[in-house]
Amino acid sequence: MIRPAMTVWRDVTEKLLALTSGEVSEEQRDAVILHIEGLLDDRDKLQAHIVAPFTTGEEAFGKELVALEDDVQKKLAWFTNQIRMDISDAQSKKGTMKNYINPYSNVARDGTFYDTKQ
Repeated sequence: MIRPAMTVWRDVTEKLLALTSGEVSEEQRDAVILHIEGLLDDRDKLQAHIVAPFTTGEEAFGKELVALEDDVQKKLAWFTNQIRMDISDAQSKKGTMKNYINPYSNVARDGTFYDTKQ
């Protein structure tokens, strides 16, 4: 007999995998992030109910959960990396736009004059 908390944990983990597996548009990203945070909170609440001693069936089921957990960690890291890359791209575009508007803003002006006709 497997504890209900363990089966719910698996279901929540599978939902996390489904959310993080596909490409998410920028418009939907905030909603997806909120949904991911909610699922992670649900898993945190379930973790208190999954304690030893375990039966042999629960141990085998737990090994499957550990494998799923590795996949979730990889997918969440990939999702976070995508967000970081988008933020980096947006910042570089902002800098490029500022340089296009005012190309002489980064010129060093130290007050010296160099005479080239010596």
